[in-house]
Amino acid sequence: MKIFLKIWRQKNASTKGNMVSYTLEGIENDMSFLEMLDVLNEDLITKGEEPVEFDHDCREGICGTCSLMINGRPHGPDSMITVCQLHMRSFNDGDTIVIEPWRAKAFPVIKDLIVDRTAFDRIQQAGGYISVNTSGRPVDANAIPIEKDAADASFNAATCIGCGACVAACKNASAMLFTSAKVSQFALLPQGQVEATDRVLNMVKQMDLEGFGNCTNTGACEVECPKGISLENIARMNREYLAASVK
Repeated sequence: MKIFLKIWRQKNASTKGNMVSYTLEGIENDMSFLEMLDVLNEDLITKGEEPVEFDHDCREGICGTCSLMINGRPHGPDSMITVCQLHMRSFNDGDTIVIEPWRAKAFPVIKDLIVDRTAFDRIQQAGGYISVNTSGRPVDANAIPIEKDAADASFNAATCIGCGACVAACKNASAMLFTSAKVSQFALLPQGQVEATDRVLNMVKQMDLEGFGNCTNTGACEVECPKGISLENIARMNREYLAASVK
């Protein structure tokens, strides 16, 4: 298979970037998208050129590190997968594929396709945890009865991998879906109630400080999320925030 690539190249955060065109031949349908990029980089290195920098880690759809904008969609044309799970059979011979980094003020480009997503880390550090001691008591914390619906909703929120696809898909570069997922996974459990007020206030404050935009309910974040995180989490976070603000 022969494909044409248009890839964003940028030396560092302080320099301007531009799209650079490449042509690859002999690409197999069963190659993953990242394997295709590996082939490109091997070719560039052989020619004495600088390879394209992109993030990757587990390549198993777990970590979300491989985040890329492909033909205008976070993680590419398929749904409910990360880039590392995308295969070249999703494209046709002769296709032109445009590859870009996430575009958001809060995710500055480090180099080429790599962006700095530590803003998400700081949001979690602001309150996305439970510090109350749940050990050393007569009844173990894991033995506390929890309604199945609440447990399932908490688990579903916790599946968020923090890849940033929600931000990349949003016209406002909003981090509401990510932040609400991290709030919801604890708001639904009794262990999270002790710090519920401080958690939502601090995480929303940090989200705003990082420069993410506001949510206008377009729903693109849920559609493009590789883990299918629901917009219901945003509604829950808004309720939590309102309740915490009036206490």
